[in-house]
Amino acid sequence: MQITPQTELVNRYQALQKLMVEKGMELALLVQNADLFYFTGSIQQGVLLIPCEGKPVYCVRKDLARAQAESQLEQIVALKSPRDLPTVLADHGIAMSQQMGMELDVVPVAVYRRFSKPFGDATIHDVTPLLRLVRMIKSDYELTLMRKAADQEEAIYQKARQIIRVGMTDLQVEAELEYAARLSGHQGITRMRVFNSEFYCGHVFSGSASSTPAFCDTPLGGPGVTPAVGQGAGSKVIGEQEPIIVDFLGAADGYLCDQTRTFCIGGLPDKLTKGYEDMRKVLQHMTEMAKPGASWGELYDSCYQLACDMGHKDAFMGAAGAQVSFIGHGVGTELDEFPFIARGFNDYRLEENMTFAFEPKLVYPELGAVGIENTYAVTANGVESLTYSSEELVIL
Repeated sequence: MQITPQTELVNRYQALQKLMVEKGMELALLVQNADLFYFTGSIQQGVLLIPCEGKPVYCVRKDLARAQAESQLEQIVALKSPRDLPTVLADHGIAMSQQMGMELDVVPVAVYRRFSKPFGDATIHDVTPLLRLVRMIKSDYELTLMRKAADQEEAIYQKARQIIRVGMTDLQVEAELEYAARLSGHQGITRMRVFNSEFYCGHVFSGSASSTPAFCDTPLGGPGVTPAVGQGAGSKVIGEQEPIIVDFLGAADGYLCDQTRTFCIGGLPDKLTKGYEDMRKVLQHMTEMAKPGASWGELYDSCYQLACDMGHKDAFMGAAGAQVSFIGHGVGTELDEFPFIARGFNDYRLEENMTFAFEPKLVYPELGAVGIENTYAVTANGVESLTYSSEELVIL
């Protein structure tokens, strides 16, 4: 079992405290699993109290013993009810707050009311923008875990090369790759922050199945197996000379990596072969521009314009009418962290040790999708790809 070191946790909550002081926020109450894991090393049910100075208190309803075994925080206590929070604060020398922060982007109203009620007329601010700023800069420890996730990606890629054949369904391939991922150490669960966003270990689409529209804010949706899920691989049978997209996540000890590779059996029509090579050029263009200080939005604008100049405006990042306005997204404990290589983020800048996935893709309703995706870490001199499977179009 991988235990998050105490030094990691201290660095994280102290970075948040610095931002809290700047914003005049006296106390943060965190309850969402990804945030609990990031700041405690555990996801046991309860609330993490982070004052603007001093040590945090992890108040656990279930299971206290497991939280104490998994978290290296010094102050972990039992909590029967949110009504007891003022007592917990007093016991630990923390003043009652009038300026508080909660994760207002994800906390349900009922939970918000239950946890804020004991604080009376305190003002509740959204602490999530501060959390995003802290979480977007990765430590060496976090990068090590993301490299483990990238190793899973290579195992998935190699398995795909071995098993894909004519007559298999997309779902059969996806199931085989999920099996390989779990045997490689994949944690099974992947997290997204945006409300109602869900994701598997990954997606496999062949031919026109990749252009099936879906609710999720991604360039590829897929038919899935039921409207209850509404995305992912379905019963499409794989044939020759059609693109097969393998878009999978590695997930190691809480940290993700994202990779997409394009496969085919016997080759592709010239239009798709050229489209794939053009997406590799967009990828290369990004790597030449992406350095500390580069604007997220300007990166997007430049790469989008390149794709348009190559004649792909109507197919870039989704089928016409279902296109998304991003090419890259932050990756960490969740799949939609900062930074966003997206339209409108011109005032945001890349910083060293940010990590993001970059995924230029083309989607043609009748032919299918081609594209590529790597996960990158920003270095002092540019970007380093954490994922390392061959970028060549795989012709089986």
